[in-house]
Amino acid sequence: MASQNPAALPIRRNTVLLAATMAVNSAVLQLVAAVSSLTFVLVTGVRGLLGLGPAIFLTASALTSVPAGRMMDRVGRTPVMSVGFVLGAAGCALTALATRVDSTLAVIAGFGLIGAASAVSLLIRTAAGDMYPAARRARGISYVLFGSVFGAILGPTVFSPMFAGKDVKADALTVPWLAAGGISLIALVIVQFVRPDPKRIAELIATPADAEVATLPAAPLREIVRRPGVIPAMLAALASFGVMVSVMNLTGYVVVEHHHHHQSSVFPIIGAHVFGMYALVLVIGAAIDRVGRTPALEVGLVVMALSTIGMLWATSVFSTAVLLLGLGIGWNISFVAATAQMADRTSAAERGKLLGFNDQLAAFLGAGLALLGGYALDAIGVAALAIGATVIVACPILLIARPSTGRTAQEPA
Repeated sequence: MASQNPAALPIRRNTVLLAATMAVNSAVLQLVAAVSSLTFVLVTGVRGLLGLGPAIFLTASALTSVPAGRMMDRVGRTPVMSVGFVLGAAGCALTALATRVDSTLAVIAGFGLIGAASAVSLLIRTAAGDMYPAARRARGISYVLFGSVFGAILGPTVFSPMFAGKDVKADALTVPWLAAGGISLIALVIVQFVRPDPKRIAELIATPADAEVATLPAAPLREIVRRPGVIPAMLAALASFGVMVSVMNLTGYVVVEHHHHHQSSVFPIIGAHVFGMYALVLVIGAAIDRVGRTPALEVGLVVMALSTIGMLWATSVFSTAVLLLGLGIGWNISFVAATAQMADRTSAAERGKLLGFNDQLAAFLGAGLALLGGYALDAIGVAALAIGATVIVACPILLIARPSTGRTAQEPA
């Protein structure tokens, strides 16, 4: 089958729609990052396990990632994304109910559904990778992720006024969680207009060689993981995602309980973090396509390490926001490079499976780090969180730098 001219396909429209979906969804994730630990503590009354709330969220995300990725490969990207946003809206509604009636069971179930939705939304980058050839894939992924820049503005705009002048009590969180559920439904509506399915676009724009590969059965996961460049990309993705989500989800507790700022101060900090995650993504995506995946993986991890160690000295809202901005930028670099590398090494029928497996491991790591970090933060202080996160994110750098892993974007899978 001859490949179709990409100009004849609605790739630009689909890219804009997926970016808008990311923008709306990132506003929900900001609320999760800002108040998930606090919500769990206020509803359950268990202070010693403040990391358990994010851990539930991340464990549910991990358990959903592989099935969601496999379903994307089987039925397409759009149907699975739609189900994810329905789960997110239901999870936010359950969490809102939990804050009203102080139900531990409801908050656990709500966090579980939101975590499952998060796993699906993270796989939107699979759809982004489908619509662009390898030489432009990092840029294509960056175009979609750029939508979250607007989410960095939307989150504080929507949620900060809901906390202004209010005491931090469980029932003060009811309306924000209900609003987050409504926002998830907006994302559900937007994604319905993504047509044709990005997986179909990947099949239509495939080169003759790609089309020949596509006729073969999808390789088993154990074989895909052994392909050159996959392990370095997964190492970077695991370390960067695990540290990023655990630090981000515990920041709200650090700012309110350790540095004694008001709860509303958390949202500008989380907004700065999300802005850092996506603001430079267009520049970063083009740079990764130009300089190669491996150098970008290393640079991203170094930037993250510098940001996490800086938490030893940051106490003000401004300094914390600057460090979270840097953490987001470092994650952005390593995340886009790792995603592009894994997409380069897979066909359209294998991509969701590999990215889902990677996301599963990363979410389990993030859940473990959130639990451990929450305990260490409560028992020892901010230094334990800062030093531990720095060590974890810096460890993979030497392994990634091995000469055998240094393939560029243009090299074939």
